[in-house]
Amino acid sequence: MPGIRPNRASMMSCLPPVAGGATLIEILVALLVVAVGLLGMAGLQAVSLRQLQDAYLRTQAGILGGDMLERMLANRQGAVLGAYDGATGVLNSGCESLAGCAAAVLAGHDIAEWQANLQRFLPAGTGLVCIDSTPHDGGPEAAGCDGTAPSSATFHAVKIWWDDDRDGVAEKRLTLSLRL
Repeated sequence: MPGIRPNRASMMSCLPPVAGGATLIEILVALLVVAVGLLGMAGLQAVSLRQLQDAYLRTQAGILGGDMLERMLANRQGAVLGAYDGATGVLNSGCESLAGCAAAVLAGHDIAEWQANLQRFLPAGTGLVCIDSTPHDGGPEAAGCDGTAPSSATFHAVKIWWDDDRDGVAEKRLTLSLRL
């Protein structure tokens, strides 16, 4: 039908219905869902970082506690004499030479180096070596060392405290024990 022209109304009926777009409410709800998801991920990241820092500090405390136990084993005579028990320690350059120094002086030197490392690697880090039958008690102000051994062997406790949440109070503790 070469000469027949369809009218406009018949052309409109052949077209698909007009597709409706997303409404403003649907877009806002989608944005809200995405925002809540992103906030949840940010919170999870913050918790993860806190746990990572806690694990790092516990690892440092374990390494430093093991360091003190190794020092005591290396200077067994000083440990048996009780030179490490409650000592504050003084650095002695003579202990760094091949000639060495006496067992009690070496114990004081070991304690001084150890205390410096505690302060360097742990926030508000402090520690104490003492003879204690109940090593898992006490705090930085009162270490809870009773000076008695539970058996005939000397029982040394290495107690370390640090400030995990950086509030100025050393509330985290790690205790390692050595029986000589």
